[in-house]
Amino acid sequence: MNIQGKTALVTGASRGIGRAIALELAQQGMKRLLLLARNQEKLAQVALEIEKLGVEVVTLALDLNSPVEVNISLAQAWRDYGPIHLLVNCAGVAHQVPFLQSQLSQVRDEINVNLVGMYTITRLVARRMAARQEGTIVNVSSLMGKVAAPTMATYSATKFAILGFTQALRGELAAHNIRVMALLPSLTDTDMVRELQWFRWVMPMTPKKVAQALVAGLHKETPEILVGWQSHLAVWCSRILPRVLEKILLLSAPMSQNQRKRYQRFKFMTN
Repeated sequence: MNIQGKTALVTGASRGIGRAIALELAQQGMKRLLLLARNQEKLAQVALEIEKLGVEVVTLALDLNSPVEVNISLAQAWRDYGPIHLLVNCAGVAHQVPFLQSQLSQVRDEINVNLVGMYTITRLVARRMAARQEGTIVNVSSLMGKVAAPTMATYSATKFAILGFTQALRGELAAHNIRVMALLPSLTDTDMVRELQWFRWVMPMTPKKVAQALVAGLHKETPEILVGWQSHLAVWCSRILPRVLEKILLLSAPMSQNQRKRYQRFKFMTN
């Protein structure tokens, strides 16, 4: 995809990877950026940075789980600013907790934001793209969409689901000249991740590196964009040495020693 002079909509654009993607797109020649997130104040700060680059910015302070409001705002934006050529679905949340201590409210939060919110905005944008027979959609999954890990069960489930959603859309929307891609970063140093307990031996990457990988993938039209050598290594191990990788993940996970022993005992009894 040639992004020069095009319009993009980035969700989750107020912080972290979404913010970095918006800035990188602006630096690489995007004409107009529609930034969507729930926090208007943070959106305004990102918009100010982008406007200094000479790029037009529109902020949409919306909750993706309010479909009526999203539909109205998107219709107005499409009417006022023209068609959206690129949709980047980056909005997401993560709660880290052992499954037996998890709370249903947190599970619903991850599913609603990571999946239902993505479905809501994608459905609205894809229909308009299909009418124009043009567009690109990027869904931000995660390395945990390929390799699940202890203490991140629901988050991993949503990220696996995003890959399935992406693959299905890629086949369905190809007839409408719409490309659908997945971005799979590994641990990234963002404010959301700083609230989590990091896995041992995992070296975090910067949001800017993830954003640069996305732009490179857009040019190559890569169906899945794995970011960083750790991601490639983990995916390779999951295919070739799945049991070895599972043991490594268990050792690296931020679990107590007692939790780890109980898990190992359970695995021994069920094997």
